[in-house]
Amino acid sequence: MSGSQFAGALLVGVIPSLLWLFFWMREDSEQPEPRSLLAGCFFVGMIVVVVAIFVEQFIAGIVTDPVAKYTWWAVVEEVLKFVAVACVGLFARSNDEPIDAMIYCVAVALGFAALENALFVMTPLSNGELAASIIQGNLRSIGATLVHVVSSALVGFGLSLAFYRGRAMKFLLWLGGLLGAIAIHTAFNLSIIGADASDTLKAFGWIWGAVVVMIVLFEEVKGVKPKIPAPVV
Repeated sequence: MSGSQFAGALLVGVIPSLLWLFFWMREDSEQPEPRSLLAGCFFVGMIVVVVAIFVEQFIAGIVTDPVAKYTWWAVVEEVLKFVAVACVGLFARSNDEPIDAMIYCVAVALGFAALENALFVMTPLSNGELAASIIQGNLRSIGATLVHVVSSALVGFGLSLAFYRGRAMKFLLWLGGLLGAIAIHTAFNLSIIGADASDTLKAFGWIWGAVVVMIVLFEEVKGVKPKIPAPVV
């Protein structure tokens, strides 16, 4: 693959993800996060794709059952995305309101999707199939990208709900969000493996439905407030 083809594949992956990032940043318009921090989340999300590839190749070599394999792949990707969020965003000084965790999770997920999508379209681009690469890039920006965003946002939702809670509740809400993210990711993977065009469109359809739910979750997080102690009588 030439340098121009590699750059083209990277643009096909990165540009849609950046557009999605600007869209979701509007949910935190009152106290927006520093652009440098969001860029760091996005970049680290791209980096962990490389780790995921090696781990998933190892899993593919020892797990033969398709359901088990795709479940473990979902586990790997969701855990790595959370590790990226934890390394860059969760302990940052700017993490000072409940919604921030969701924004960081979305930024990491979009960075992950950007490089994953770029790698996905490299083969048709290297074969000179420009139209096919654009079509595949568009489909992945609609489907796979949204899966990453919705699943990671669910983890962020758990963290956001736990913003004013104790350690035990923080862990339980995070774990619930992570398990939900893995379930959504696995269900999507299994729904498109070996599916025909109509089944794939159906899978994309319920992902778009999940995006609507995600918008509602953002609104719920905006209402999270610290508990006010009951007055002493």
